[in-house]
Amino acid sequence: MSKSINKIASTAVPVHLENVDTDQIIPARFLKATTREGFGDNLFRDWRYNSDGTPKQDFVLNNPTYSGKILVAGKNFGCGSSREHAAWAIKDAGFDVVVSSFFADIFKNNALNNFLLPVTVSEAFLQHIFSAIEKDPKTTISVDLEKQTITAGEKSESFEINNYKKTCLLNGYDDIDFLLSLKPEIEAFEKTLS
Repeated sequence: MSKSINKIASTAVPVHLENVDTDQIIPARFLKATTREGFGDNLFRDWRYNSDGTPKQDFVLNNPTYSGKILVAGKNFGCGSSREHAAWAIKDAGFDVVVSSFFADIFKNNALNNFLLPVTVSEAFLQHIFSAIEKDPKTTISVDLEKQTITAGEKSESFEINNYKKTCLLNGYDDIDFLLSLKPEIEAFEKTLS
């Protein structure tokens, strides 16, 4: 299965809440597993389910109207603890992109390390996306990593990303894969030393 990300065009799931911390994304009581699989079932667990395990009908992830590979969230997403499991849960739930006007730094880095693209947009563009989805839940959001643009309807905006992480995402590289991709250059350099 390819981990690379370049162009993604998808409908989106709007979580119109600000200051969403990692304990809300994946509550601490679910952090016992040692593999990345299965965390998606407990994404936003306390908002998604009642204490008896039945789905809360008013939470967006339980609404079949909304689906897609893009999660759109309010400002200050991923704040709180440094748990990498938050990125695992979002990725395991089927999302490839998270859009917000501000991400906590640790969450942003954890997302990038787990092939989940955090796209930071202006507050005005974020509100444009929320409005577009509210008007039409089938609105397609297009993200072009190579060009570093995000488009919703007739409007587009550029986003920033670390060049190294962009290379890794475009090629499906983790840190070790990236080093291995440089093996020919490393070997050629070694020959110049002898």
